[in-house]
Amino acid sequence: MTDDVTDDVAGVPGLVRPRLLDDRDFRLYWLARMVSVGGSLITVVAMPVLVYTLTRSPGLTALVTTLDALPYLLMGLFAGALSDRWNRKRVMVTADLANVVVIGSVPLAHWLGVLTIPHVLVAGFVAQSLFTFFDGANFGALPVLVGRERVGDANAAIWGVGGVLDLVVPAGVGLALAVAHPSTLLAVDALTFLVSALLVRAIRRALSSHRERLDPLRPSVVLRDVREGVRFLWRHEGVRSNTVIGGLQSVGGAGFVALFVPWADQVLHIGISGWRFGLVFAVWGVGGVLASALVPRLLRRYPVAKVTLGAIPVSALAGIATALAPGWVLASIGMVVWGVAYQLVLITSLTYRMQETPEHLLGRVNTAGRMLSWGLGWTLGSVAGGALAAATAVRPAMVTLVCVGVLAAVFAWLSPLRRIAATQQVAPG
Repeated sequence: MTDDVTDDVAGVPGLVRPRLLDDRDFRLYWLARMVSVGGSLITVVAMPVLVYTLTRSPGLTALVTTLDALPYLLMGLFAGALSDRWNRKRVMVTADLANVVVIGSVPLAHWLGVLTIPHVLVAGFVAQSLFTFFDGANFGALPVLVGRERVGDANAAIWGVGGVLDLVVPAGVGLALAVAHPSTLLAVDALTFLVSALLVRAIRRALSSHRERLDPLRPSVVLRDVREGVRFLWRHEGVRSNTVIGGLQSVGGAGFVALFVPWADQVLHIGISGWRFGLVFAVWGVGGVLASALVPRLLRRYPVAKVTLGAIPVSALAGIATALAPGWVLASIGMVVWGVAYQLVLITSLTYRMQETPEHLLGRVNTAGRMLSWGLGWTLGSVAGGALAAATAVRPAMVTLVCVGVLAAVFAWLSPLRRIAATQQVAPG
């Protein structure tokens, strides 16, 4: 089988499919994502700690979070349109290999004694720019690989172990930071990109459906493809509503993440290394594990839109409770509850978008949705977090931003998603 053609096995009547993790190609895909997620979590903790260690500036530390999402805002639409035209597997492997060099340059510069803050920030921006193309290809690859009817289970399998990594990796990084320079830990992330590339390359089945002859690649053609994806997103009431909900929720999430390191240091008084710092950073992963375990069960009983509507108000209230927590123990409990609800919204929204989008539009529609919900929301939240913290203090800034989650909940219950939930059928399991 070539890289450009895949069997439409999901559409064969009566076909008995193996469990997802018994499928060799899905297992390779799943392992690649887990290795890459584990490495990225190291960077999520180590990069802001590195900047905060070198500058002691909440604003510059928040800028690291801004640079996580800014590339999506700037180039997400084009990355998605191009990934729908290109070989998805090749895009994913190339992006991974390029990030080996980009992320690996930070520990190398540190070991040579020439590391600077601009170097760290540029590396973060370029790495996320490459990930934008990876993500565009990845969004289209998963439904092709597993079939649309199993997208929910596949996302749950990916996010479930990702939640375990969310729990284990930050705790380990917190301990490692007590004895290792944060830039040194980024070398591990660089290695995980290499492993991910090798695993994706080993997948035998195609990650793209057969394409008829496409128009030559010209700027006008790319712009046409972008408009087609945005038009579908805007005209589809459910996809549009989920995108707005995701954007509002991301504002609060980004504000929290952007200020987490100074919040731990200045508000919770647990420092920026050691077991308590690592534990508080990691408990979000408990929520991710629980959310991923709940998703398959919930989707067998309720329409996906109804699960989103039920989770979003809980996410809003738990976010506020976490930001107001007087100590690290209560903050950790709040983060577990928030993590469950927040990631239920994330997983179900992503699943709905994958199920509703035609295959040839998957890359551009999903990257457009992610650009607007995560790229725009995360960028605004992180920029506002740094600005508010500089103007007031860390805690008031964080509380202000997580309150945006209430707007997300109000919008969700006033949006067409409520009507869709009432008429939507439970997906066949």
